[in-house]
Amino acid sequence: MVASIAVPGQAHWSSKAAFVLAAVGSAVGLGNLWRFPSEAGANGGGAFVLIYILCVALIGAPLLLAETLIGRHGQRSTVTSTTLLAKQSNASSGWAALAVIGMIANYLILTFYSVVAGWVLYFIWTSGADVVRTVAAGQPFAGAYSNLSVEQVRQQMPALFADPVKMSITHFIFAAATTFVVARGVKGGIEVAATWLMPAFFVLLLGITVYAGISGDFAAAVAFLFTPDFERALQPQVLNSALGQAFFSLSLGGGAMVAYGAYASRDTNLGQTSGMISAADTSVAIIAGLAIFPIVFSVGLTPDAGPTLMFQTLPAAFHSMPGGAMVAFAFFVLALFAALTSSVSLLEISTAYLVERFKMGRALAASLLGGSFFLIGMVSVLSFNVWSDHRPLAFVPGFTNANWFDVFDGVTGRILLPLSGLITAVFIGWIADRKLVDEETGLKGGPLLPLWRFLVAWLCPIAVFLILLFGLFPQLIS
Repeated sequence: MVASIAVPGQAHWSSKAAFVLAAVGSAVGLGNLWRFPSEAGANGGGAFVLIYILCVALIGAPLLLAETLIGRHGQRSTVTSTTLLAKQSNASSGWAALAVIGMIANYLILTFYSVVAGWVLYFIWTSGADVVRTVAAGQPFAGAYSNLSVEQVRQQMPALFADPVKMSITHFIFAAATTFVVARGVKGGIEVAATWLMPAFFVLLLGITVYAGISGDFAAAVAFLFTPDFERALQPQVLNSALGQAFFSLSLGGGAMVAYGAYASRDTNLGQTSGMISAADTSVAIIAGLAIFPIVFSVGLTPDAGPTLMFQTLPAAFHSMPGGAMVAFAFFVLALFAALTSSVSLLEISTAYLVERFKMGRALAASLLGGSFFLIGMVSVLSFNVWSDHRPLAFVPGFTNANWFDVFDGVTGRILLPLSGLITAVFIGWIADRKLVDEETGLKGGPLLPLWRFLVAWLCPIAVFLILLFGLFPQLIS
């Protein structure tokens, strides 16, 4: 049987810690700070959190290990690594479709993810200017946007949506930053960004959580997040939301972990690192809840604000809190760090493929892809203003009222990523050579290997199929 070998000239992480930080940076993104609190708030708090943790442990972590082992075994791009493992398993190279679908999905995600990250940049600008104003006025501990009414604070987001020029500028800045990091390479760009940004991210997150615990209603937040309503936990909507959040929060299905696994050294225990990455990502999501909900509850706002929680509810809450101006600025800087480390992994997948497939220089490949995803992202920018009345898939059930932004989000999140994840689970659980796969896991010699085998072959395909099914036919659980 052919074993995995190092590829001459292939870049590698400088250490196990660098790999874990980069992978955690890929997983930890706006999904933890934006989507997790909004999903928890809309789905009963404790009921959602309980199911979410179970889904991460039983579905997310096993799939994460499956993806990283494909990359580490092949030591190449996501497509080539999957093709290699398939050939060495005497299986069709058509199984590389999982990597192709994932690469396309992540590229499309980047087109609108950059737009959302641009919103974060806008609020960094406004909150930063607000800090300068309060300090100049001798009121450094004033609430955020204290010169505005609460309603005016809430209207900042709609005002941004109505301004395509501002949205285009922030989208461009974030796209350029992502391209710059990826163009610098694995060690000189991605690893450096992860090793600096992730520790800073954790320090800021813990600092804001301490602030929330002191200034906000921490007891109410703890009760909301950790007191499950078991009847609610069994509701189909809660189950599906928690399952989807676990899947997407860990960057599964798109090939990011395959790409990062390809840069892992042979002495890296993928079983251990997959557990560490899953635990870190889950911890960040829960800590983010403990940072956000005390602030929301302390000013009498409701936790079920949905996607507007981060960009409208929180700024309004900071408005009423001592030191809110500085904390608002710190929070959006925190969100930018999370967004950038994730966007870098999204761009790396297709960049690595172009470099390998067409022998293209990394800087050129990253620049071409960066320019193109910026241009495609302009469609999402315009969908909030100039093209706000366009409904491109109005004839498709589930997309009747979707603008272009919603279409990109829906097609990738509901169809492409789950489809790629489903193929991955079937490929690793049933098709790939068992001996090759088992050697890559780092789980041999204990009870975890047969458990992982059962989860990836049976539970993961069923769970990811349900994400795909309910994404295509949401009326089944409505």
